[in-house]
Amino acid sequence: MKIAVLQFGGSNCDHDVHYVLSEVLGVDTDLVWYKDELEGYDGVVIPGGFSYGDYLRAGAIAARAPVMNTVRKMADKGLPVLGICNGFQILVESGLLPGALMTNRYPKFRCEWVNLRVENNTSPFTNSFKRGEVIRIPIAHMEGNYFADEHTLSELDSSKKVAFRYVDGTGNATDEANPNGSIENIAGIINEQGNVLGMMPHPERASELILGSEDGKKIFDSMVAYISSI
Repeated sequence: MKIAVLQFGGSNCDHDVHYVLSEVLGVDTDLVWYKDELEGYDGVVIPGGFSYGDYLRAGAIAARAPVMNTVRKMADKGLPVLGICNGFQILVESGLLPGALMTNRYPKFRCEWVNLRVENNTSPFTNSFKRGEVIRIPIAHMEGNYFADEHTLSELDSSKKVAFRYVDGTGNATDEANPNGSIENIAGIINEQGNVLGMMPHPERASELILGSEDGKKIFDSMVAYISSI
């Protein structure tokens, strides 16, 4: 098994994701620059950051890089593609996930721990959780306000493609628990085929107890278990 962590100009947390996969989980993992070859991998993670300075819109320039054609081919083959924060923005801008990510309801960078409710535990990224489980993972973004039209929201809900929602400590999706104004408190979504996940919280920052939580590690555990099964 071999997983790629895709780097663009302005990526960060790429080394954090690489560390979790290679050192915590023991998976053969490469940092792959966007101009280099992205072939022969069993999965890819697009990390957070501010690719190309968020010019035009967050993720808009990276989404149009030729390497994203390879990411699209990997998704078409059923291989897992995980986008974290800026990676989520890139997946939306590339059309691999529906909707848009707008400036936070209060236009300020938010860096804090949040509670998430696991809405779907059958995906390649959430199969290590219990459905309805409340987990703690930090966010760090200014453009994480997820929006989709009514038709898209209806499809996401009916097909159970919402992976995570922002909730309070008891699991209720309240307005106070929503850090950025995302519609229906959505924090992460899965594509129609189920093998592409985009999420604004950073699981790599919650993958060891010394960081305050190991909840994020389960997302990488799930991804690795899925790859082992295909």
